[in-house]
Amino acid sequence: MATNQQRREAAKRKLDRQQARRMDRSKRRKKVAAITAAVVVVVVVAAVITLSVLSSGSKNPPPANSAAPTSSSAAPPPPSAVNIPTQVAPPLKRPTAFPATVNCAYPADGQPAKPATPPPGANVSAQGTVPATVATSAGQIGLTLDRALAPCTVNSFVSLARQGYFDNTSCHRLTTSPGLQVLQCGDPTGTGSGGPGYKFNDETYPQLSYGRGYLAMANAGPNTNGSQFFMIYGDASALTPDYTVFGYIDPGGLQVLDKVARAGDDGSMDPSPGGGKPNMKVTITKVS
Repeated sequence: MATNQQRREAAKRKLDRQQARRMDRSKRRKKVAAITAAVVVVVVVAAVITLSVLSSGSKNPPPANSAAPTSSSAAPPPPSAVNIPTQVAPPLKRPTAFPATVNCAYPADGQPAKPATPPPGANVSAQGTVPATVATSAGQIGLTLDRALAPCTVNSFVSLARQGYFDNTSCHRLTTSPGLQVLQCGDPTGTGSGGPGYKFNDETYPQLSYGRGYLAMANAGPNTNGSQFFMIYGDASALTPDYTVFGYIDPGGLQVLDKVARAGDDGSMDPSPGGGKPNMKVTITKVS
């Protein structure tokens, strides 16, 4: 028969075995939980990687700063939101008319961008008009050159046209902002700095204003006219009366200019002098 001491020791051994089993079960549960959590993490990571790989092959739009692919058969740029007024400006008349003939001076001015000879300057007519056609890659632009407005300017323009000075040259600058909507041409270098190797005086007057349909000379300051000219297709209210107007653009020519303007410019000349090269390239093939 077991003594009390023996019974106490047996009970203690039983309790120790029970505690050991509980500790073993607890360790196994923790180990299983840890393994399960690890498996879940692996599955989630694998799923994320799989989705990433799949989505990288989809045709998502490129980021805004990525380069667009180029192609010779690429579609033209979308139309610009430029607001072009449709009202054509009325014909101009000088407040004081020139005499029937004037004398013009065409002094030398740097190296010509393309070989050119200044026109004769004596007894230049200040009466009547000269029709002209500017054939371009964007379409044909008809002009009426007005000797009564600017005889020396018309004399120079006609001379350069007859010499082929404008042939195969590009219109290098387009502006579309309100107050200055023009296409500038007449520089064989396409940079805005080229001229015919001579210059001549302005034929402006203080009351001069500008509007849709006018043809005017570009310059680098007072009395520095050369070969560069601009065609006003829209608003030009920002211009001060410092640019010689010497003719007008016909309705068909304005439609060509509107088309070029709506294609926009590349902004390469912003903020000064403004605008940039036309997105729709304009090459003058012949002025006749």
